[in-house]
Amino acid sequence: MRLQGKVAVITAASKGLGKGIALRFAQEGAKLVIASRDEQSIQAAAEEIRNITGAEVTALAVDVSRKADIEKLIGTVRTTYGTVDILVNNAGGPPAGTFLDFDDEAWQNAFELNLMSVVRVTRGILPMMMHKNSGRIINITSAGVKQPIPNLILSNSIRAAVNGLTKTLSQELAPHGILVNNLAPGRIDTDRVRELDQIAADNTGLAAEAVKENWTKQIPVGRYGTVEEFANVALFLASDESSYVTGQIYVVDGGLVKGY
Repeated sequence: MRLQGKVAVITAASKGLGKGIALRFAQEGAKLVIASRDEQSIQAAAEEIRNITGAEVTALAVDVSRKADIEKLIGTVRTTYGTVDILVNNAGGPPAGTFLDFDDEAWQNAFELNLMSVVRVTRGILPMMMHKNSGRIINITSAGVKQPIPNLILSNSIRAAVNGLTKTLSQELAPHGILVNNLAPGRIDTDRVRELDQIAADNTGLAAEAVKENWTKQIPVGRYGTVEEFANVALFLASDESSYVTGQIYVVDGGLVKGY
């Protein structure tokens, strides 16, 4: 029970990576505040986590691209617990496409969803962490921050900005006992990755399974990762075991990224 009694806030937690992390944290004793845009989906996720773990879970509908919704989330956290030990900043990815596919509005939407959400949620949570001189902030990005992924120019660009934010915050917050790291998934078997595989299939005329097979050939371990494997790395970064780790990018990709 490595997170016994700790309060964890996790956004975009109704499915996929966010839900997997929430479940893993609950299994280790954390109390959760989880959020997602869809009220029905986030409540269903909360009920499932409660049934499996018996954990205390507060769930609410929040669109992290909207400042007012983030303020609602922060207010709920303050009212319910008054403190936060772990923050996981997560959000769905922006649309797939190449440079000429997107106008200013698309870029602005990606900026709000994948950068400003991290800025605003972190800014709201930080005073509670600084008050106790401890905390963990984990920003979910993408392996594209290390090696750009074809047809994902919005994600490659905006998530790279989160790297700069994370590294700078890690320097500013270390004296306050707060550690900040990025967690970057590669080809993890989620709805998002299956959607991207289908888009690639539609663009190339291949079957989605053929697209997956092509990606799998590039992954040294020879398969897509599981949500559980990804969540285990998040657990390490959230726990006391990572007490000397900050400002880093943890790529969970089975060796897909070839750069140093």
